[in-house]
Amino acid sequence: MCGIIGYIGRQSAPAVILEGLRRLEYRGYDSAGMALIEDGGFRVIKKKGKIDEGLAPMIQPAGLDGNIGLGHTRWATHGAPSDENSHPHTDQSGRIVLVHNGVIENYEPLKRKLLADGHTFKSETDTEVLAHIIGDYYDLEKERDGEGHPLARAVMSALREVIGTYGIGVICNDDTGTMVGARRGSPLIIGIGKDENFLASDTSAMVAHTQQVVFLNDYDVATITRGDFNVVNLGSDTAKVQISRIEFDAEAVEKGDYPHFMLKEIFEQPKTIANAVRGRLDHEEATAKFGGLNMTTAELRAVDRIVIVACGTSLHAGLAAEYTIEELAQIPVEVEYASEFRYRNPPLDKNTLVIAITQSGETADTLAGLRESRRRGHKVLAICNVVGSTIARESDGGIYLHAGPEIGVASTKAFTSQTTVLTLFALLMGRIRMLSNKLGKEIIRALDALPQQVQSVLEKNDTIKQIAEKYHNARNFFYLGRQYNYPVALEGALKLKEISYIHAEGYPAAEMKHGPIALIDENTPTVVLAPSDSLYEKTISNLQEIRARKGPIIAVVTNTNNDISAIADEIITVPNVLEPLLPILEVVPLQLLAYHIAVMRGCDVDKPRNLAKSVTVE
Repeated sequence: MCGIIGYIGRQSAPAVILEGLRRLEYRGYDSAGMALIEDGGFRVIKKKGKIDEGLAPMIQPAGLDGNIGLGHTRWATHGAPSDENSHPHTDQSGRIVLVHNGVIENYEPLKRKLLADGHTFKSETDTEVLAHIIGDYYDLEKERDGEGHPLARAVMSALREVIGTYGIGVICNDDTGTMVGARRGSPLIIGIGKDENFLASDTSAMVAHTQQVVFLNDYDVATITRGDFNVVNLGSDTAKVQISRIEFDAEAVEKGDYPHFMLKEIFEQPKTIANAVRGRLDHEEATAKFGGLNMTTAELRAVDRIVIVACGTSLHAGLAAEYTIEELAQIPVEVEYASEFRYRNPPLDKNTLVIAITQSGETADTLAGLRESRRRGHKVLAICNVVGSTIARESDGGIYLHAGPEIGVASTKAFTSQTTVLTLFALLMGRIRMLSNKLGKEIIRALDALPQQVQSVLEKNDTIKQIAEKYHNARNFFYLGRQYNYPVALEGALKLKEISYIHAEGYPAAEMKHGPIALIDENTPTVVLAPSDSLYEKTISNLQEIRARKGPIIAVVTNTNNDISAIADEIITVPNVLEPLLPILEVVPLQLLAYHIAVMRGCDVDKPRNLAKSVTVE
């Protein structure tokens, strides 16, 4: 959830690190800091608050220089947001600097032992404890000969004492030419340049300088110099090192002409949906095809149950897929919160397929669910957007979204891409079972038409902005939908909560009268998804119940149900489409509605309070 950027080379380290920190802002943070080695000593600057308001104005007056350094954006876990708790942290001697993502779960007993040995601490963080342990081991390693670099050996010895998750960067002013990185459960990547190397928690931090990267695995420890790097693994004699190429360039992580990344990403959806479909449709056989499932047709046909594990927006995509897979393939599907699934002991028979859905590929709970499923011998497929991510590498197979980097904390294009590829998967599973060629071709035609249909919804942006102007001061919202529309109601409510801080709840439309309707009044808008589907008349009945209690109604409808204008206060129209594809069209106006309401309320749309883009800690 925090961000790390380290640099060693010939360029000005402060400039490279500051640029990298700005590119990491989207991950969510409350403070930022930087440490550099200058003339055999450390210069450490760190400040609570936004980079351009706190840290950046301090760098120029400080006259920072040097060619090796570490930067960090912190999202508080242990210790409140403050200058003292910001990273980097030093050891007892002041010779070693550490930045850390993750949580050291046993830091309290370790800290008590260090205090008994005479150590003093400047912060409330678990990270500073780890820095002190590394410092103690470094003193021992300098006094003895051993294989590898003494700083790397000290880091490895210290990590054997800790329980928890970490992605760390370490430098020492005794050695101005070496940086050490290590990971367990928190992403860390080496960037490979010419006479320079990088260490980062996210490729976006270094994409302006290099396209060549190495994704570290759990328990990897990397020793990095200006011209080389070496990776060893704490748990084995060898480490698997593979050089990968970043799929996107620096321009992809810029806002361009848009005021916010979120708006840019909403408007990218015609393109990203087309990317999700491209090359995956077999028109002749009326089915979908994937290159990375790593399962034969016989293995797929043998699947008699699917369990989807995910969090947040990805969970909502999974809920939409539950309806689609059960309808098209007649396979029972269960959708589990990954945070609950990882600690449960559910009965999973041998023919159960687990699907992990994640934008980042690093979500801690989803990764834990994947590992537990594989431990039990189940096949796990990943639906993921980030090539080279941990979940992508550890799954048995999967499907990449090819949506490009998603910078806005509130996920938008990832949801529509996830729903698109899951519809393709449902089509594949249906066609190897009982789905007819005729219906398969109908679904393919509908998928081909989706990008242009989404574009037509985006053209209603001004209308949606006017609706947002009318309701942006509301304190509560309800979102209602039935069947395929219910996950969209959940996702619409989540978007509004995330970025505008308005309380919002999504419900199956019929559940409104089982309690929540008590909250309906003239000041509580209800967004109702009411397309011309098989349950349209039932949904209209629910609208009448809200209207009878004077609740304002914003209805998202399809082109053919114009009669709803007598009931709803506001109407947003989307094109007619097959029911399994309704979520992809319906969610777009809800994304825009949430965006405009948040802007009108003066909220930080791309970096909402308390949130982080990639949740890599429990």
